[in-house]
Amino acid sequence: MTYNIRSLRDDAAAVVRVIRSAEPDVVCVQEAPRFLFWRAKCRWLAAKTQLRIAGGGRSAAANLLLTGPDIQVEAERSVLFSKDPRLHQRGVAMARLRVHGAAVVVAGTHLDGYPEPRLRHVRELFEALDEFTPPGVPTVLAGDFNDDPGTPVWDALLARGTDAFAAAGEGDGFTLNVTHPTRRLDAIFAGPGVRVRAARWIDSPDVRIASDHRPVIADLELREASDA
Repeated sequence: MTYNIRSLRDDAAAVVRVIRSAEPDVVCVQEAPRFLFWRAKCRWLAAKTQLRIAGGGRSAAANLLLTGPDIQVEAERSVLFSKDPRLHQRGVAMARLRVHGAAVVVAGTHLDGYPEPRLRHVRELFEALDEFTPPGVPTVLAGDFNDDPGTPVWDALLARGTDAFAAAGEGDGFTLNVTHPTRRLDAIFAGPGVRVRAARWIDSPDVRIASDHRPVIADLELREASDA
């Protein structure tokens, strides 16, 4: 699941209900709390959704990874991207997980709103992911990419993985905004070794008060357990 929660500034209880109703194994959160009492707020979100913090937070520019109790976290890393003056700090949260014996690296990110840093940060993202991922371990990349299908940024992402919604979703897939959606900014990309079984975005009364983004969910199947 990938979900931009707007720092819990709208309806935090609704955010919790949205996540819990989806029963996800892994959640890549964008715009997690990162200012005053950010650690306590992230712990609150994990506890209320009955998930655990696997990595990220302010050290990953407000990208947070949450996992279910059956997911083993073997390693995690936060990386900050190069920062432009007067623009928000961007970064990525990564975790190497083991799910029913199979290893996978999950990365969650939130790219910039401006084209030049956005494309530059994609390159930095791939460099960080390649350095963190052991040989032979598949990857899943999720986040708010602040761009639309058909752009250079989206094409670069597709070069590294399958757009889960395009492969197995229905409808337009628009995720922004929740009341009059016109753009598909949020996505999950499955790398080689990960099969997309299904994908969807969520719309509900809670979604419409929780944040300005719709969350996206993908049902992914990992290859057989590896020795990585």
